[in-house]
Amino acid sequence: MFRIVDYQATEPVRKVNQNNPITIAHSPKKTVLADISITIPRMDANRNHVELNATVGLRGVSGTSQISFKIFRDGKEIFRAQEGVEADPTSEINYIVTFQSIDKNVRTGSHVYRVTAENIINGTEAAVVGPISFSGLAIAKDY
Repeated sequence: MFRIVDYQATEPVRKVNQNNPITIAHSPKKTVLADISITIPRMDANRNHVELNATVGLRGVSGTSQISFKIFRDGKEIFRAQEGVEADPTSEINYIVTFQSIDKNVRTGSHVYRVTAENIINGTEAAVVGPISFSGLAIAKDY
């Protein structure tokens, strides 16, 4: 039997908005996209996990960017994914990137999860145009 012990979600950008793009910083700088806090109650850390889901809307501005997405728990990187984003001057192509991570055996207490993006290709530009959503579901196994 499993039970939900906490759930948090944030949606800092609800929909696609080409008028207010968020430029993605070049590595090693990071653009913070969203934060959530998950609380794990007192229990055996070997009996829980946190399912994390993120969705980010992107647009290439110039060149072909490689965007590195990272999820951190309490400042420590726990997940990384990468997506290519191509600029097309003849049309406005938007990309929706969705990724999931499972953080296992999380210790008791409150934990801050953060999702970031960074452009790892110099000479290219990409931007977040929305939507952005980030959620976490903490689940414990009962014995």
